[in-house]
Amino acid sequence: METEDADLGYMLVTGFSRTVAEVGAAMNISPKLATLVVSQAEALTERLPEVARVLRRGEVDWATVAVVIERTELVTHHRIITQLDAELAGRISGWKSWSRQRVINAVDAAVREMDPDAIRERERAERRRYVRVRPGPDGTARLEGTLTARAGSSFDQRITQLANGVCAEDPRTPGQRRADAVEAMSENRALICLCGRPECPHAEPAEPSAVRVVMNVIAPQSALTGGNQPGYLAGYGVIDAEKLREMAEQAVLRVVQAPTVATAEALRYQASAALVRWIRCRDMTCRFPGCDRPAELCDVDHTIPFNHANPERGGLTVPWNLKCLCRQHHRLKTFHDGWLDQQLPDGTVVWTAPSGQTYTTNPGAIEVFPELRARRSPRRTKATPRAVRIAQRRAKNHRLRPINAEARRIQKARKAEIRRRVEHNRMRATLSFFKGNRPSTSPFAAWINDPYEPEALPADWQPPPPPDPGPDLPPF
Repeated sequence: METEDADLGYMLVTGFSRTVAEVGAAMNISPKLATLVVSQAEALTERLPEVARVLRRGEVDWATVAVVIERTELVTHHRIITQLDAELAGRISGWKSWSRQRVINAVDAAVREMDPDAIRERERAERRRYVRVRPGPDGTARLEGTLTARAGSSFDQRITQLANGVCAEDPRTPGQRRADAVEAMSENRALICLCGRPECPHAEPAEPSAVRVVMNVIAPQSALTGGNQPGYLAGYGVIDAEKLREMAEQAVLRVVQAPTVATAEALRYQASAALVRWIRCRDMTCRFPGCDRPAELCDVDHTIPFNHANPERGGLTVPWNLKCLCRQHHRLKTFHDGWLDQQLPDGTVVWTAPSGQTYTTNPGAIEVFPELRARRSPRRTKATPRAVRIAQRRAKNHRLRPINAEARRIQKARKAEIRRRVEHNRMRATLSFFKGNRPSTSPFAAWINDPYEPEALPADWQPPPPPDPGPDLPPF
């Protein structure tokens, strides 16, 4: 006699699986991708409703929301996820111009502060560390592994140093030089330049010498004395307080505070070492929208250009006029007239693109370290009388008014153009439904026979100029 299987769990079809099947069929996507889509929708509905409201209002992009869903997955306590949902919903609307890694850093810092257990255990991950070299079928080898944050950062800096140690005529790509640097590092020698010039100083291997790799870690002082606040390892991201204290035992510690800039220093082009350290710690990365180049590799740029002829007339070397820009975006801002930047007293930078679109970037430290979010404007001094401040504000308003008016005009025209294209495409679809491929003979809508128009505009789209009213028409 055949016995019946007591475990009927395999026969259970849950509402989740039914939804996955329906979504997969409707969107023509694989079951794996459909499962991800439904899981994200469920997370926004059940766990992150405030974040979902911000997304519905169009105040944040989907890529940022997807990171929030992923990095808060292990928060299970209802009260904590509710608090986290409310806090992140109030902040993510300002993350539109952030890179993925910077969003991860900010979300991880918030999760660590409220629910450290929700961060995947570092100790367990470190126990699984390994390095493996696998032979390839084409004469190459594949290097893979998992390292501690400190070892990974040190390894990355070292191969970068070696890869950059050849002359500009070396024919290899940056990726090829980094790959060859691994071989050079294993043989304890410098990377040999392949430019082929006999006078090149890097054509022969140099004698091995001790190499000093510097890793910069930013953390609140309380984290070193037993607190739970995370730290930030430059070039890597957020690290937990325990790992931070472990690294601090063998590190040189330096207290970094907002410096008081004397008048003579503000009128000097070169910023002091203390001021540069503060700017790099405040910004953490390049301040151009979407760029995550570490601040240690960036230039310190004057937002209002320094006036070398008369420094007192503008471009002071002070914290609220300095920011970090990588070399690429520093050159873009300096030598291309299309991009405009405005820096606020708290370090926030508002960028205006050539298309008129604006992007806002905040200092990276205010998202990782909550105590820095209480922002204060620079203290006014008696040396800046009220009449001077009013004159400066009026001049600024006069300069920005036509720029803002033009940006509003373009945005309004873009919305009108998109509405026009959507309506025209809808009418074309209606005509096709009733008449098939036969064109319309109506003289009042000749455009309906034209091909469908794209309903998304390129970033450089400009509205057509207004028509000339002519001598017989009123100018209104």
